[in-house]
Amino acid sequence: MKFKQLTALLLLFSFFISCKETTETKITIKQDLLIDLNKLNSEIENFQHIVTSNSSQKDILEQFKKSRLAYKKTEWAIEYFVPETARFMNGPALDEMELEENRSFEPHGFQVIEELIFPEYSTESKEELLREIKIFKANIKQLKTTFEAITLSDDYVLDAVEQNVYRIIALGITGFDSPILQSSISEAGQSIVSISNSLEIINSESKTLVHIKELAEKAKKYCEENNHFNSFNRAYFITQFLNPISENVRKFQLEEKIKDVKKTSPLKQSAQTLFDKDAFDVNGFILSNDYKLTNDKIVLGERLFYDKALSKNNDRSCATCHNPEKAFTDGLKTNVSLTGSNLSRNTPTLTYASLQNAQFWDMRQLDLEKQSVDVIQNKDEMHGSMDDIHAKILLDNDYIVLFKKAFSKTTKPEAWQIQNAIASYVRSLNAFDSRFDLYMRGDLNVLTPQEINGMNLFMGKAKCATCHFTPLFNGTVPPSYSKTEHEVIGTPQDPAGKKLSPDLGRYLFNQMAQLKGAFKTPTVRNAAVTAPYMHNGVFKTLEEVVSFYNKGGGKGLGLEVENQTLPFDALNLTPNEEKDLVAFMKTLTDKKYQ
Repeated sequence: MKFKQLTALLLLFSFFISCKETTETKITIKQDLLIDLNKLNSEIENFQHIVTSNSSQKDILEQFKKSRLAYKKTEWAIEYFVPETARFMNGPALDEMELEENRSFEPHGFQVIEELIFPEYSTESKEELLREIKIFKANIKQLKTTFEAITLSDDYVLDAVEQNVYRIIALGITGFDSPILQSSISEAGQSIVSISNSLEIINSESKTLVHIKELAEKAKKYCEENNHFNSFNRAYFITQFLNPISENVRKFQLEEKIKDVKKTSPLKQSAQTLFDKDAFDVNGFILSNDYKLTNDKIVLGERLFYDKALSKNNDRSCATCHNPEKAFTDGLKTNVSLTGSNLSRNTPTLTYASLQNAQFWDMRQLDLEKQSVDVIQNKDEMHGSMDDIHAKILLDNDYIVLFKKAFSKTTKPEAWQIQNAIASYVRSLNAFDSRFDLYMRGDLNVLTPQEINGMNLFMGKAKCATCHFTPLFNGTVPPSYSKTEHEVIGTPQDPAGKKLSPDLGRYLFNQMAQLKGAFKTPTVRNAAVTAPYMHNGVFKTLEEVVSFYNKGGGKGLGLEVENQTLPFDALNLTPNEEKDLVAFMKTLTDKKYQ
């Protein structure tokens, strides 16, 4: 009896010790983060003092870099837990727009400061610079209040760490958040170390963590020894360090039995790396669970996609303009109307169209369901009627069978189901089996040295990946993938570049000055087989596209584009570098189109 009582007491004591350790772990993570925020605040105060005392540009730049490095230690938590504040600490130096309310907010933070102090700093900017620093300090204060109030449980911490690995790959080493100073490489090393430090607090005895720490230290050392932005080997860095770290973070999670955070996201939590074949979930972009992708919906949607009965005169289907032999484009400069006249826009590929938060060049529809209705009912494209199509389907026994199979709860086909079925077929068109994909999954012999150099240019000197984010290569911003971006690049009306395209893009639907000439950033995947390019099909070849960007877009050509978001300074790519860049883009072609 005494033995049983003693055993019970020991078990109870062990339980309290376990609870105490868990509580202390969570507090320690919070404490460490708050300490790092205090260090960041100290660096910002030093920055404020240096600017106030009219120090040299060299001193100002050095302190700015120290401040950014201090931020990178906290970035994993700020970006994940307080993204709204993060946007105004290290977001793009572009207005943040709320289109629904037709208003915009001026940008703040490091990227705005960067433009004030580099490449030239004038004391005339001192007042504005001090204002930005004051706003930054206020944001730090808000962050400290937030993190003191919330619980940082292990599952959320680990999810934040995983997303930070992906952030380094897609944003960190591309110069996305340091576009002018290009201090991204040394900062990436700091961000990687913060990953292992955060996991160490969860379980410092883990053998997997020891391996992560070794990889993180090697990665940091590689960044320190190869910190030149343009020559940094991103292909090597990702395959040898970041992907293995990502795999081991997932392994650590499984060993520690840390549950996945329940959330709807385009990026699957089961993914071991950002480049897994099934890393992305198209259901992350759907309206509700009723719209989830299934094989039966794909079968039904494919039949509807090729059915000419969807058009008014039964002479045009979705496939008429989205030819599967051309990666679901039409190969024309611009689309052709039902009467044979040329329309104003180029037909974009439907491959990977499901992995974005907006459809059409002008982003006027948010999902594929509305996109299909827009095209079907457009008088120049199909001139169909959803009511008429619905009526036809209700009289077609074959279709009724397919609809009942695809939508098990339905007794007869409904109009929304027609849209969802077509959208489901489009959602099935993502292969992720290009030579680039194989390379990133470990087949390091599948790309040539020229193509690898092209990848490094794409993600570095050429700045392509600051808009076409790896690995989707479209404008859907990682790692949350909750927003798809547009750009104003100053597309010319003709290849000679003497006149700006008159198409106002997003401005036609949201009349804000920043949106004049703004168009969705499309995917570069399958670009080699989806010519011609741009919203108006102005360029016939990838070589022409690269040349346009190399010159600085429309503004670089001398066109008047006041609101151009693309940097208008020349990239200074050599002829060989331009060829390498094109060679890399050709590696993004899916296997079936090679």
